[in-house]
Amino acid sequence: MPDYKRMYFALAAKVSDAVNILVAAQQQGEDEYVENPPQVVPLREVKTELSDDTNT
Repeated sequence: MPDYKRMYFALAAKVSDAVNILVAAQQQGEDEYVENPPQVVPLREVKTELSDDTNT
């Protein structure tokens, strides 16, 4: 008969390891983002001049 208790605890330990790996990866990504924020790159040039002729 399989030892379900041992199997359960082995699975729980592996799940805990996986969660810790994901948390560490997220924290590393957040640290990199804070240290080097992304540059804003405009996709196209936007005209900001306002015309004095307005049609109302």
